[in-house]
Amino acid sequence: MSENISVLGLGLMGSALAESLIRAGHHVTVWNRTPAKADPLVAEGATRADTPAQAVSASPLVIVCLLDYPSVLETLKDVPLEDRVVANLTTGRPAEAREMAAWVAERGGEYLDGGIMAVPHMIAKPGALILYSGSRPAFERYEQVFGAMAASRYTGDDPGMAPLLDLAMLTGMYGQMAGSLEALALVRSAKYPLMEFTTELLVPWLNAMAVQLPQWAKEIEAGDYRTEVSNLEINRAGMENLVRAFEEQGVKLDLLLPMKTVIDRRVARGLGHEGLSGLVEEL
Repeated sequence: MSENISVLGLGLMGSALAESLIRAGHHVTVWNRTPAKADPLVAEGATRADTPAQAVSASPLVIVCLLDYPSVLETLKDVPLEDRVVANLTTGRPAEAREMAAWVAERGGEYLDGGIMAVPHMIAKPGALILYSGSRPAFERYEQVFGAMAASRYTGDDPGMAPLLDLAMLTGMYGQMAGSLEALALVRSAKYPLMEFTTELLVPWLNAMAVQLPQWAKEIEAGDYRTEVSNLEINRAGMENLVRAFEEQGVKLDLLLPMKTVIDRRVARGLGHEGLSGLVEEL
């Protein structure tokens, strides 16, 4: 079923979202502070709005994708929101999402916050995911629309949950990147072929290690970190060996040293028998 949808913000991500909705057959109204950015979308069938108020008045569903939450507030501050669903897909923090939900509700609107787990070229393609939290009725009403942009997942009525999970997934990504960069620096110091190391050794190893995460989650939820496999004492010794090897190769270990500090602290508490999942208690 075709819907009237307005998209505010036509950067790379906002344009990709709007384009996916147009191609799914929806009536899309677009607005951007720099009007020329709407030209390619208008050529595909979108309607250009001259002001945010004009865009919001055109559709019951308003998708916002701007630089940050202050820019969202600035854009919508004088715009009537009664009977509108505001789906804010701007990247932000949980506290900002909760404040924005209250602000929209005071103006008579319903609010959904979203975390986009994709880059622009992934939108409307397999692998793209958008997390939503906030008004469940609003999500259920427009779930089919959201599905045109990416796979959608509702994460609860706390508006801050989607951005929190977004940041948590980014944290896991940055941690993996940090370890991988350290690994590549070490391998490069020995002049071993980096592509061979990455494709034949590191990527399969990381995939094999990732399957441990559900077990870690189970241990953390149970508060039981006992292990008969690779305990913290073993990992502490391994990290000491790793640090020495990096020093001998003339490579800095700046990205991993904080983890060594946490392991040392946990072992010093007499908990060296635990597994790595127990480190969550130190955080």
